[in-house]
Amino acid sequence: MANPEKLDNAVLDSSVIIKWFSEEEDTDIALSLREKNINGELMIAVPDLSLYEVANALRYNPTIDEDNVKEAIDSIIALGINIVVPTKEVMDLAISFALKYDITVYDAYFIALAKVLDFACITADEKLYQKVKELNFVRLLKNC
Repeated sequence: MANPEKLDNAVLDSSVIIKWFSEEEDTDIALSLREKNINGELMIAVPDLSLYEVANALRYNPTIDEDNVKEAIDSIIALGINIVVPTKEVMDLAISFALKYDITVYDAYFIALAKVLDFACITADEKLYQKVKELNFVRLLKNC
């Protein structure tokens, strides 16, 4: 299981990655995770779903135009993070987590991917975190 004291590998949910491109609460922490990835101190993985979620969230940000959204997605891809396509194992676990914790399958997929990879899962979504905090590999961004 991912060591809660040391963060070497993490699945970042979209709520964290969106902070790379818009100034919000805890943006500094999210950016430090990106910097650790760039420096080789942290391996980041995300499901391919994250690209769609981030692009969609940025698309609805009135301060970000089409070119900025495209540049943001390009920069995520250029970081060399591990973008993972769906697998049966992770989907099955995501469905189980969604039902057990009363969360969306979308949110559960990030958590399931972290579990399967033996990574920490980092979210900025406090409501989600409160529902799944018994899972010792899930962390709230503000506590990283």
